[in-house]
Parts: sequence; C-alpha cells; structure tokens
Amino acid sequence: MAVALSPDQELATKAFLDALSESGAACVSRATAVKFLLARKFDVARAHALWRQHEATRRREGLTKFEPFEDPLKSELETGKFTILPARDATGAAIAVFTANKHFPAQTTHQITLQGVVYQLDAALQSADTQRAGLVFVYDMTDSKYTNFDYELSQKILTMLKGGYPAKLKKVLIVTAPLWFKAPFRILRLFVREKLRERVHTVSAPQLSAHVPRAALPAQLGGLLQPDHAAWLEHCRLCYTAALQSGKLEGAADDYVITNHIPPAKPQNGIIHNGSSDMSGDNGTAMHISESPYTCEPSPLRHTHSYNGDTNSMKSRHINSGDEDDLDISTGRTWSDAEQSPALSDDECSGGGAALAPAALLARARALRRRGLVAEYEEIRARPPAGTFHHAKLPANLAKNRYTDVLCYDHSRVVLSQADPNDPSSDYINANYVDGYKQKNAFICTQGPLPKTYADFWRMVWEQHSLVIVMTTRAVERGRVKCGQYWPAAGRAVHGHLAVTARSVVQREHATVSLLTLTNLQTNESRPIWHGQYTCWPDYGVPGGGRAAPVLEFLAMVRRAQADATAQLGDKWVGHSRGPPIIVHCSAGIGRTGTFLTLDICLSRLEAEGVADVRGTVERVRAQRAHSIQMPDQYVFCHLAVIEYAVMQGYLESADWTGFDDDDEADAESE
Repeated sequence: MAVALSPDQELATKAFLDALSESGAACVSRATAVKFLLARKFDVARAHALWRQHEATRRREGLTKFEPFEDPLKSELETGKFTILPARDATGAAIAVFTANKHFPAQTTHQITLQGVVYQLDAALQSADTQRAGLVFVYDMTDSKYTNFDYELSQKILTMLKGGYPAKLKKVLIVTAPLWFKAPFRILRLFVREKLRERVHTVSAPQLSAHVPRAALPAQLGGLLQPDHAAWLEHCRLCYTAALQSGKLEGAADDYVITNHIPPAKPQNGIIHNGSSDMSGDNGTAMHISESPYTCEPSPLRHTHSYNGDTNSMKSRHINSGDEDDLDISTGRTWSDAEQSPALSDDECSGGGAALAPAALLARARALRRRGLVAEYEEIRARPPAGTFHHAKLPANLAKNRYTDVLCYDHSRVVLSQADPNDPSSDYINANYVDGYKQKNAFICTQGPLPKTYADFWRMVWEQHSLVIVMTTRAVERGRVKCGQYWPAAGRAVHGHLAVTARSVVQREHATVSLLTLTNLQTNESRPIWHGQYTCWPDYGVPGGGRAAPVLEFLAMVRRAQADATAQLGDKWVGHSRGPPIIVHCSAGIGRTGTFLTLDICLSRLEAEGVADVRGTVERVRAQRAHSIQMPDQYVFCHLAVIEYAVMQGYLESADWTGFDDDDEADAESE
C-alpha cells in the first residue's frame, strides 16, 4: 500500500532519489525512498546517510543475498525464535518478538540469524502503517539460560535497528531478564544515548501489559493472542516472491499490513470476545475484528499537537506515533536537539486545551472567573467514559472495588500476576496507569485499599517496583472509614508473601512520612518504601482556604523522595530516568488523587517549558483514570495552585483575584 505524501514530502522524495542517482547508487524505487525518508522525518540528508549505513550494514553482515527456502535459513525461520505479531500496540507500532530460549548460538551463525530477522522485517515494512508508526522490539528471556544469550548478536541487532535499518525503533522491552543478564546489559547500555536508554525497559511478564495491550501479546507473554508463525512465514514468502518477480527485493507491489485490530481472543476473566463483533481496544475505542490477522484496513494517523514557535499557542498537525528524537547509535547524536522544533511526544500529558504562559493562564482564569471554570469543568465531566470497565464489573472483582460507581478502565488498568492459577480474576486490582510529563505510566492511581485487598496492594507495589506511595486522605473522615490501615504504624505486618516493616515515622504540619521496608518472603529481597500521607485535605474538597502552598510543599517532598529513591537504585534501574511509577491514592482514587497528578504534570511542564495546560491535563488524566478530578472546586483549585506556584517561583509578580468569586448578581450590578 503506497504512502500518501504531501507536496513537500513529494519534493523531498524526488530530492532523495536525485541524490542517490548523483552518488552512483543503484536504481531505487519510490516506495523504498519513502521508507528511508519516513524513518528520518523527510530530512533528505539524514535519510541519505541512513541509506548509506543501511547498505554498508547489509554488505558487512552478509544480508545481500537470501535463500529463505533453503537450509540453513529455512530452518532458522521455522524455529520461530523471531516473528512479527499480527497486531499492534496502542500507538500503532508493529510488534517483533525474539524468544531467547529458542536461540542456540552454537547451532547457527550471526549471519543466518540476522538474515532471518531482516527477511521478516523487510516483509513487515511493506506496511505503510509500520513505516509511519515504527517497531516495538520484545526480547523475551523467559526460561532462557546463559547458553541462549549472544551479547555480540544483541549488539548487532540493536545497532542495525537504530542506525542501519529504515524502521523507527519505538521501544525495546526485555522481558523476565535473569540475574546473570544484569552485567552484560549494563555494558550494552553504554553504547546508546540516554534518550534511547529511556526506551529500553526491563519488565516482568505482568508489567509487559503496561507497554503493549494484552490482546496484542501472545499467550507465552501472558496475552490473548495466538499468532500463527507458519501463516506469517507464508506471507513473507509471498512478499519475497512478488519482489523477485518485479525485479527488486524491496517495494513489493502488495503491502503487508499488520492489523491494528486485535484478532479474536480466548475468554479472559470470564469475558468472551466474539470474533464477529467489536471489542474495546487499548485506547478505549472500538476495534473491529478482522477475519485474517494479516489483512485489514490500515488505521489513520494519530492526532497530536506541536508548537509553532510561540509558547503561548499551539497548532494541530498529523504525525506518526514515532515522531520522536531519532538517535544515531553509532555517533550518539540526538538529531532533534539541533534540527527539530519542540514537539509534544506521546509521553507528554496534553489534551484539548491550549498551553499558556502564567500571565495568559491568569488572564484566562480571571476572565472566566470561578463560575466560568466550573462551567468548563461540567462540560468535561458530562462527556461519556473513555473506555470500558469489563474487568471491574466481573462478579469475582466487584467486592474488590471500594465504591460500586468508581471502577477502573480496562485499557489502562494495572494487571497483577495471577496469584491463583485457578482464579483468572486474581490479577485484578482497582488501579490505573496514568502518564506524567513526558513519562509513560509515571503514576498508578488507585483506591484506598480495603482489608481484603491489602495483599493485592502490596503485590502491586512489589511487581511495579514502586518506591513512593502518596496518600491524600485520612483513614477516617467525618466518622466514616475512607481507607484501611494497610501499612503498620509500628512493627511488622505480613500480607501474603510480602512483609511490611515500619522503620520510622515523622509527623509534619500537614503530612506524616513513614519509612517502610517491603520484604518478599519467598526471595528474602527487601526494598525501602517512602509513604507520605497528606493529612489536611478534606474529602470532596480542596485544602483549607484554597491555599496551595502546603500542597505544593508536599508535592516537592514527594518529588525529592522519588528522586532520592531512584538514585539509590543506581544501575539496578534501567527504566525512565524519573524512576518507577509513583502510587497515588485517596479514598476512591479519583478526586484528590487526580488533583495531585494534575498539579505535578502542570508544574513539571511549567518548569520545563514555561507553559501549563490545566484543562488538557485534566482531560488526559480522566482518559486514563475515569472520573478523575471529582468536584468543580478541585478543577478550580488546580488553576489557582498553578498560578500560586508561578508567583512563588517568580514567573509572575503577583496574582490579583479581585472579582473572581463574584456571582451573577454582582456582575449584573457592575455592568
């Protein structure tokens, strides 16, 4: 399927082909040219450099002549150690899986293994969607041994994908890495720049669903997909023979399109998705089940925003989900540092509002006044949910929800390991991932634990490697229990196979900080946990008098705790530089919790860019944790707090709120 190009992109394509012709390169098709240009955002010089590196890599590694229907390559392909799944992640990226326990370095060569990888990638890259959205590379180390690992091969594959192949490497997910892998991985990370390191994640099998929808993962990785590797190889054969018949090995006439629509899945937790009906996708939208996992309609480009150079205004544009910094692994150069304008990545919280400088945000809030902001909030709250709640509504899970009307979305829920092999519902907890500022899954929003879910809560803390817990409620408020005492005030408490020990408790004016130790009784491994409880925030409301300073001080305390805990991990942590998810809860996990997240995201962006987008942030948070920001006053408080912080930090000299709380009658008199 040909990629539709704009006039500017057509000119870039012609310039690219002309440059190749002038350099004496062999005749290259337009389709091939577009692949390289898409991989470098239609920068002709960079695309030309990628082409040269790609050609050099193919010659150096013996990837110029393939015999896929003859041994040894035929046997290599049939092992299934490397395959492309017939589904995509939430961003539209194709998913490649390398299963380490099927690789035996002594039985094959680097050349044959790389040929098997490239042969399949070439077929996958016939898809226009894959060219736009890129590739997620899953390195499955489950049940692998040291004899399965080939350090040099791993480095060659990573180097090729980042600097010598026309596909955008969106993410590398290393699943169930054994202890012996830590040392070689630490060395391997030295070869890549920091921004690429942030895309390399070592995850457990349960954590994998935070990066790739469960419905797009094979059963071996805890998913619902049952890919047919033989069918995929047959498709590769058709692509290859079509290319041979047309006289080229790239740019085959019939594009291979990995479905963006998840194939029919087996029942999970009692939910049966009929192959002939629609099902909810990872982003909460309906996904049509395609009859064939290898042929379906391509999805449209995702919609996002980018700056036009004015920090107070934004312009919409269509980009592919891979529109990130391109890293040349050989030079370590970050291309976009010098050549790209600032862009909102998928990791950044943005929504339907406009990012405003503090002065503009203050002017807008004063113009709308309290009742205008309340009306704006009511418009946001009136929108239907952005997803489904199937798992939260299962009979086996209903009792795990503190409130019957506060459920967690399916598409962003935290999936626990299955504690009971005979109970599929044992993977459920009322908790959702929420993105932070330029950080996927920066937070986990959850309800105040119930006595019956204490063990599930601590299991989530352990499995998500979280080190900081934020509690914005008291255990009892207005005579009602709002949250159980799930952590010990002193001594030790055991929940399942995890023990929680209180090391110290410090009482502050507005908060109580407890330092805890979480110990896995099965492995004897222990981790420090920082638990911060804000004690002056009423339910359904905002801090006393609407003053934000105490909350802002508490937020700063949480940030320091997270930074210190992440720094202490050192090389043990290979994820995002800001560390593992911070767990935040109140009673329901939506009102005060959503307000806390909104403030953190807005203030982080204000510090980094000098602008904030309260409305857009609230919309984004609500799309991941339903009903976040529960009351109008909380929405208003977010605006007031951001502006108060701007004054405290010198972005504004002062903020005049005269008339902000005037009612309609007062307005009429003044007019």
